[in-house]
Amino acid sequence: MSVLSNQYNWDEIPFEKVGEGIERQMIVGEKMMICRLRFAPNTITPAHDHPHEQMTIVEKGNVLFTLGEEQKVFQAGDVLHFPSNFWHGATMLDEEVILIDIFSPIREDFLK
Repeated sequence: MSVLSNQYNWDEIPFEKVGEGIERQMIVGEKMMICRLRFAPNTITPAHDHPHEQMTIVEKGNVLFTLGEEQKVFQAGDVLHFPSNFWHGATMLDEEVILIDIFSPIREDFLK
């Protein structure tokens, strides 16, 4: 049986405010990171791209994602994969949203 090198619980990781209506928790490994983001209703993250591969899990709420030239609503339980340099953004609808973002490599710009 293998032993975990580290174990975390989201309830023990403080949120940091990263923008109006956006709070983030982070766990950082050697080559990847996971972020848990809490968004107030109607918060918008402008469309962007970055060299990091990203997977996003919708943990709570409904989100209108911009995916390249398209837009689509995703809900709790949906998982999205954004290859490197993929154009994407998100608009929270009328309820609080929690997203889990996994990045590889690490988003150095997120670190203090």
